[in-house]
Amino acid sequence: MAGHFQEFEDEYLETMYEFYEDEASARVRTGDLAERLGVSPASATEMIQRLSAKGFIDYERYKGAKLTAKGLVHGQMMKRRHRLAEVLLDRIPFDGNMHETACRLEHAIDDDLEVALTVLLGDPQLDPSGRDIPKSGEHLEQRVKAFQQTHLELSNLKVNESGTIQGILLSEALKSLINSSMNLGDVIVSHGEDVYSISGQEMLLSDTIAKSIIVQTQRNKN
Repeated sequence: MAGHFQEFEDEYLETMYEFYEDEASARVRTGDLAERLGVSPASATEMIQRLSAKGFIDYERYKGAKLTAKGLVHGQMMKRRHRLAEVLLDRIPFDGNMHETACRLEHAIDDDLEVALTVLLGDPQLDPSGRDIPKSGEHLEQRVKAFQQTHLELSNLKVNESGTIQGILLSEALKSLINSSMNLGDVIVSHGEDVYSISGQEMLLSDTIAKSIIVQTQRNKN
């Protein structure tokens, strides 16, 4: 129950962040919040009061609610994770409801997974609908930068540099083009001019495919 209740709180703060994106200084009427969430005004008022008691919401009766600094950080984090999840779903063979699935996934994304997704997806700035993806929280920015030093797109390998394949974001059709000769954990070497090799077997990979493969290198490792 506690986990489900936390998800409800997350959804309210994420939705409050959407109103913040529209007009940062405006207060949100509980009726408008309830309508967007598809709940009753009474339920919205009860949750807003609960979140206010926890310091996430600045609530004034008859005037509405707005995010506190603490609430803004949390709402922004949830919206970032939702939109990262949508980018991920857009890049893999997935034909389900992107928004609903991202709503479920966002609650499973913790700090470690957010860092990994940020690097794996190339730190996207926009979601598939063209909306801005909020920035990582300050506590994660340095972790992302450090991770990016050793994890990069295959296309960014230098000539004769090698890397261990950590992620492959390719459709089944594109995977078939490389004859399933590439697997996670394989060491791949760049020879320049879109030529790569695994265990001495050379292959020609387009820039599009190379950008969809994440490798770990030994750069800046101590």
